[in-house]
Amino acid sequence: MTECPIFLRLPARAQKPRRRGLTHVLDSGLTPAATRAFLGQAGHLVDIVKVGWGIGYVDPALEERVGICADHDCPVSPGGTLLELAAVQGRVSELRDWALKVGMTHIEVSNGLRALTAGHKRSLIRQLAADFVVLSETGAKEGNHPPTPAAWAQEMEADLDAGASWVIAEGRESGTVGLYHSDRGVREDLVATILDRIPQDRVIFEAPGKAQQAWFIRQLGADANIGNVAPAGVLALETLRLGLRADTADVALAP
Repeated sequence: MTECPIFLRLPARAQKPRRRGLTHVLDSGLTPAATRAFLGQAGHLVDIVKVGWGIGYVDPALEERVGICADHDCPVSPGGTLLELAAVQGRVSELRDWALKVGMTHIEVSNGLRALTAGHKRSLIRQLAADFVVLSETGAKEGNHPPTPAAWAQEMEADLDAGASWVIAEGRESGTVGLYHSDRGVREDLVATILDRIPQDRVIFEAPGKAQQAWFIRQLGADANIGNVAPAGVLALETLRLGLRADTADVALAP
């Protein structure tokens, strides 16, 4: 592959491994060949790959795909829903052993199904932080649990104190719950309250839609941590970060 050009004056972007400006990808079941092709083109822009939902549990090619990600310095985590089910069934040790066996280094702890107590969630974070980099998600999967900004921020603080490396603000792949209104607009009061209490570099905002991604970049800059990015959208997201798209071009037009 040829090297990308460098003749434009654009926002600075740190190289991997990054603590800011993370692109957190939602993998909904790529084949090994597709994983290899995707990361061969965009792996330098991908910081974490989440194998969504329970897909890892039914994918016989998972270990091969995790290995491909490791070759591109892209750590992999299972989806939080899988851990929630394991916790309810008392199978967390088995999930931990399986995830380590296939080469996963990160894990997501969530309570989107609302089946765990706050104490149980925190206990899982402490337990799993001994073996994994923990990403803890706040927010429910359904819109009938409207977010309370102060409660979200408090939960995120407690999760970080329990040992999470990052907290994730729920938006789902639909971008219509959690951080967002049903029309996909951003709950700006929620974002403001989170950032009043949580350092920006410790929060990953799920933003599957282009308009949502552009909003966070306009508000927080190129180094906003963006999650639930589809593999096909990684290059497009980077153009938003760098002002190479009309939605955020002002960052590249600045003198």
